[in-house]
Amino acid sequence: MAIEYREWREGDDLALLEVWGGPETDQARQFRGTLAPSGNAPWRRCIVAEDVVDGVAIPVAAGVVHEASLHPERLWVYVEVARDHRRTGIGSTLLGMLRHEAERSPSGISRLRTKVEPGTPGAAFAEAAGLAPIQRSRLVVVEPGALKLPVFGDGSEAAASEQVEDLATGSVELSDVVGRYYTAVHHWDSPGELSIATVQRLFLDDLSGAHGAIVLRAPKASAFGAGVPASKKGRLQAFAVSYAQGAPEMGGPEEGHATKAGEPSDVFLGHDPELSDDDARAAVRDLLALIAYQYPVLLELDDSMTALRAVVEPLLDSGKARQSGADTLIVSDPA
Repeated sequence: MAIEYREWREGDDLALLEVWGGPETDQARQFRGTLAPSGNAPWRRCIVAEDVVDGVAIPVAAGVVHEASLHPERLWVYVEVARDHRRTGIGSTLLGMLRHEAERSPSGISRLRTKVEPGTPGAAFAEAAGLAPIQRSRLVVVEPGALKLPVFGDGSEAAASEQVEDLATGSVELSDVVGRYYTAVHHWDSPGELSIATVQRLFLDDLSGAHGAIVLRAPKASAFGAGVPASKKGRLQAFAVSYAQGAPEMGGPEEGHATKAGEPSDVFLGHDPELSDDDARAAVRDLLALIAYQYPVLLELDDSMTALRAVVEPLLDSGKARQSGADTLIVSDPA
């Protein structure tokens, strides 16, 4: 076996697909889309390993390292080796070459991160390379009627409409809370500064797949006192943004309104990070009860989402929610 290394070329994706076959994990499926020619806008370096047999070079492995506009404090890295060429040092060599390239990234960032599924060869390779978990993420389906519907105020329709509102995804108020929440629950891998325009582009405009938004507000009286004008609204406490099927995933290589009977709606559910722990749990619980009252809801649940975990994990334990697929671990070089 004679292995040679070179930069990625057009057509390598098809050649490698013949050797690799289908992706072994969801993470592999996501990362394969990042294999592309090296470039500087955005910065990316991609290397292919070829097995040269009788003068014929056959691509058998590839690796990529690239910058990320979201979560810019680390570089994404991915290495995949054909099954019959593993445990021969090819993956380690590729990773070493990518680390060398990372040391020369224009941002000066060289620390690496990737996503793996626990118990897989990819996870074992990452661990052997010194990458350790910094976060766990799960996809969870909450079944219809899993939570009892909340009662707002005096239980009247007027009281409910005061606190529950369909809100345009272009709302600056919604964008502000979504951005602050995303930043708060990603303290372990900072997303950097998120402007209103950036939040709109990543999470709320048509290209993001955002389909609609429902928000939960505090009662007006609690925010402004008794006798406030009807035009005044209570503080936004929690939000649920639904995404059309096939929408881009959030948070890197990596996550709609259901279009077929029984399919869960893909929802980004969060809260104002300035709420107390108890208020955050209550707001998330009430809004989840509403959106999952008749139809199943698909949520991305990171361990850092403490309020959402406090609501959803008991549902998992009782069978009123179920995990969809395996855990995803985000692993990184040590600080």
